[in-house]
Amino acid sequence: MSEVFEGYERQYCELSANLSRKCSSASALDGEQKKQKLSEIKSGIDEAESLIRKMNLDARSLQPSVKAVLLAKLREYKSDLNNLKSEVQRINFGNLNAAARDELLESGLADTLNVSADQRTRLMTTTERLGNMSNRIKDSQRTMLETEDLGVSILEDLHSQRQSLLHAHDTLHGVDDNIGRSKRILTNMTRRMNKNKWTISCIVTALVFAIILILYFKLK
Repeated sequence: MSEVFEGYERQYCELSANLSRKCSSASALDGEQKKQKLSEIKSGIDEAESLIRKMNLDARSLQPSVKAVLLAKLREYKSDLNNLKSEVQRINFGNLNAAARDELLESGLADTLNVSADQRTRLMTTTERLGNMSNRIKDSQRTMLETEDLGVSILEDLHSQRQSLLHAHDTLHGVDDNIGRSKRILTNMTRRMNKNKWTISCIVTALVFAIILILYFKLK
């Protein structure tokens, strides 16, 4: 496993545990203390998202067998981070609803014991709009992460294709070298064969001439 990935993973686990503790403590707070704690949590979530992106990039640069294991881990971390976001939104909506009720009480527009149906409807509509807005934000974040994953995958495919082309080029260069060596060997063999033929022809000619001379002197 990549040491870089392990380093990011340790940082994320520590940060996730810290964010969970902060969410638990934020639920019991009110007013400015709660707002400050939520601000700290949101900042930590941004940092956690950055760590997940770094882990994702590092995992996709590794061998396929290792990459598959690390990407499975990343899916768990993304799910964990989405749960943290949902918890923050729940706490934040509770804070917003409480602020809306306080505003209504301070302005004298509502009575806690006798709230009109119209006011309840407006409050529910506001809460529903906030929920829809939160869902759209979550969908946008999910789309952004999916787009980032797709971009990384495309870059990885392009890198693989480049390596294949370089390998094919090296293979063709090696074939050219082998053909050149084979040509030189065949040329040398042809020269030796021609030389051997010439030598054999000379020897046969000399033998024939010697035989003729021998026969000539014997018959004379």
